[in-house]
Amino acid sequence: MRDGKKTVAQAQVYGAFNVLSKKGEDPLKAFERAIQNVGPKVEVKARRVGGANYQVPVEVKHERKMALALRWIIEAARKRSNREFHTFAEKLAAELLDATQNQGEAIRKRDIALKQAEANRAFAHFRW
Repeated sequence: MRDGKKTVAQAQVYGAFNVLSKKGEDPLKAFERAIQNVGPKVEVKARRVGGANYQVPVEVKHERKMALALRWIIEAARKRSNREFHTFAEKLAAELLDATQNQGEAIRKRDIALKQAEANRAFAHFRW
């Protein structure tokens, strides 16, 4: 959704669900599985301690996990090629399918966040 255009966003999501159902997938189950797969378990947050900034790994709350997953899926769908996918609904459906199979740009984004948290595990004791 951009600039509060809710009906346009709804139309795109329903269009993506139609594309998924034509491919033989259950759209709601595929959507839920994609959200579960893309949602990160940990992320890093900047914490200032004694004049230095540390990237502290923090567990992600459920609501933020959902928000990040949706944001990353939409962002990845926007990046997809217009030559291969002609409408945004097709791009979104393709990204949802990839996310259900642990592939695609949104999953890569989750993996990057996980690697960052893993690399900064030494600073976990600064958690507040």
